[in-house]
Amino acid sequence: MQAVKQRLIKFGAIALLLVVARVVAADAFSPYVDDSGNIHFPSGFRTSMVHLGSWFVPTGDASGFHDVYTEKETVDAFRKTGTFPDGATLVKELRVSEANNYTTGSGVSYATKGIKQWFVMIKDAKGRFADNPLWGDGWGWALYKYADRDKNVATSYKTDCLGCHLPAKTKDLVYTEGYPTLSAE
Repeated sequence: MQAVKQRLIKFGAIALLLVVARVVAADAFSPYVDDSGNIHFPSGFRTSMVHLGSWFVPTGDASGFHDVYTEKETVDAFRKTGTFPDGATLVKELRVSEANNYTTGSGVSYATKGIKQWFVMIKDAKGRFADNPLWGDGWGWALYKYADRDKNVATSYKTDCLGCHLPAKTKDLVYTEGYPTLSAE
């Protein structure tokens, strides 16, 4: 009888821990954001996230390939609702490009190992960090240079980020037309 009581107590404790873990997980916002709203670089995103699509910018400071990634859960949610879920992460990696002649054509551009910078956006549907200048218009914004992934060099999303995204205002500030992965197959 004592052994049965012990098992029931142990089972009850395990059940309670599972319930608490589910509540905490359901309440979790983003593993890349701390309590102050600091966005941390999502290391390993190339293998842990889904590739949404790529842009190629032929000239200028932003020239190169812009490869964009997000979580698989974000893709699934977007396909169902047409919107980015709260906590969704978008990572845009800007790579240096080169061109060469191949059997497929002349002047074929390709991405190299050279990285210029990364842009990170975290969807914030609840406006959690209203006093933080890197949060607003439904997103958290970050910019990381290749030399230091630990330092977000953006200081204000309004001056450092929003200008490039305003043309996509009707699409939640994201150029979704370049992300075929968000469409149902």
